[in-house]
Amino acid sequence: MVVITASVGAGHDGAAVEWARRLRDHGFEVDIHDFLTVLGRILGESMRDAYETVLHRVPWVYALLFRLTALPHGAAMLARNLMTPFLSKLGALFPPDTVAVVTTYPMAGQLLGKLRRRGALAVPAFTFLTDFSVHRLCVAPGIDAYYVLHAVSAAQARALGATEVVITGPLVSGRFRPASAADRRLARERFGLPAGERLALLVAGSWGVGDVEHAATEIAATGVAMPVVVCGRNTALRERLDEAGLGCPLGWVEDMPALMQAVDVLVENAGGLTSLEAMACGLPVASYRPIPGHGRTNAAALDEAGVSTWIRTPSELRATLAELVEGPRGRRQRAAGLALFAADPTAVAVQAIEGAGRRDGHPGTVGGRTAAVIGRKGPLAAGNRWARRVVVAVATAVVVGWNMTVGTQLAVAHGFDAARPGGRGEVFVIVHPGPETSLDPAAVRLLQARQVAVAVDAPLLHHRPDLARTLAASGLTLVNAGGGPPYRTGIVGGRSAIRHTAAAVQRVGGRPLEFYLSNGDLDAVDLGTAAYLHETIVLPNQHVSGGSLIPSLRQGEIVLVECAQRPDCGLATTLAGLDRQTAGQPMRVGSLAELRG
Repeated sequence: MVVITASVGAGHDGAAVEWARRLRDHGFEVDIHDFLTVLGRILGESMRDAYETVLHRVPWVYALLFRLTALPHGAAMLARNLMTPFLSKLGALFPPDTVAVVTTYPMAGQLLGKLRRRGALAVPAFTFLTDFSVHRLCVAPGIDAYYVLHAVSAAQARALGATEVVITGPLVSGRFRPASAADRRLARERFGLPAGERLALLVAGSWGVGDVEHAATEIAATGVAMPVVVCGRNTALRERLDEAGLGCPLGWVEDMPALMQAVDVLVENAGGLTSLEAMACGLPVASYRPIPGHGRTNAAALDEAGVSTWIRTPSELRATLAELVEGPRGRRQRAAGLALFAADPTAVAVQAIEGAGRRDGHPGTVGGRTAAVIGRKGPLAAGNRWARRVVVAVATAVVVGWNMTVGTQLAVAHGFDAARPGGRGEVFVIVHPGPETSLDPAAVRLLQARQVAVAVDAPLLHHRPDLARTLAASGLTLVNAGGGPPYRTGIVGGRSAIRHTAAAVQRVGGRPLEFYLSNGDLDAVDLGTAAYLHETIVLPNQHVSGGSLIPSLRQGEIVLVECAQRPDCGLATTLAGLDRQTAGQPMRVGSLAELRG
């Protein structure tokens, strides 16, 4: 039996080690291989280092790549094409008596599926998905079965084209188990933790990535629990927390089961292996300030499954933590988390292997077959090989260019990272004041009464900082309008305006913007910029000038009111017309904040 992992973080390795241990208990000889060694020392280490650096330094780049590869038509094909030169090296890892291959790293699954489809791997290949959310790159043609953690994961995998999907539950070491009162007391003594405090274990993966310091500060400020921060190998993070006197910062922890027995709740930002280990210990789990990309998708999937709570804003933190530590929500989550571990995923794989062997007439093996020699079917002339490479390169460039521009626009238009009310029974209104607009207290009260959002752009901040401060202090939902109409970004200036507007509003108002106003003229860099700022894209369905009547509305539409033509924006006229449309209908004006995803 061969298990393929990747030393990217600790989650893939942890699952692989447990797979190997349990398969050995079933009587198999097991080899574990790191997929990064298949890529070679220079490329493999560079890929791991780049991944870590991007997560630490420029997380918006990771968000951009994550979203690009999630777009349909080309991401998985591109990955397989780029890694094709490593097929032979991967195939060489499988000894003649291999009966199956399991990978805990989906990118390896892309090559395993290619080997299976070529007939170059004659034994079953399984992908074990370690995250609750399923990315497009996790699904590869040719894979015999996908082992997933939950029904939510299974639905996502099938939606991406996976055929044989089996819900197995997670796989963690048996050392992770619920603690007795004596276990808890001893664990707190061992780690030097206060005996009478409520403790929140804050984790950020083995690399200590994400907005950990802010999260620790905000947890401590709630007064509900003292943060115990696992910084992993990020010694600089631990030193900063020590200097700030924030909770109890720890470095690399060898005995995580004991540490989890000492605490009351887990707060995580990526939804990886540690969250599953906490569930096995009977701890309630919260996702807070998730990292871009898989951190946010995992937070959503865990929340949907009912095994974790995604705390989306600092204002929710105190009440939610209290409820998780001592309330009914915490009890429900503990029960739901422990229920995940009812089955043994390796038992499912063993049954599949034995079933394949019986079909081929050799119980306990897979037809006595071995991994075949990797190679092309028939000789290819050098000219043909080069022609194929040129075709692949051109096709890849076309796919990337399409995905970055047209593909991104289509994806956002259909709801990807955008506020899409859909069939909701409300309409939503955004007012965009200009530098000449005068919004007196009565006008602000009018906007508050109708739950109208206000778009703020760079010209307004530059010419009318007083109005920007008034709006920020009003409690109205503010929207980032970047450089203003026509809401285009451009290669440099427009994107810079998005970031500067977000930072300026946060300075004057003390709270971040949650939405970005767009005309739909987007590319992948725009998507990455919005993701980095944690802003949801808003695409209005209708545009009207202030003082004009809003045309006939349908439920779920977003209306943008432009104020450039009138100093008072004609709000009384426009909003009165809106009231007449909604009166007597099953439709109301809703708050844009309700659409925050």
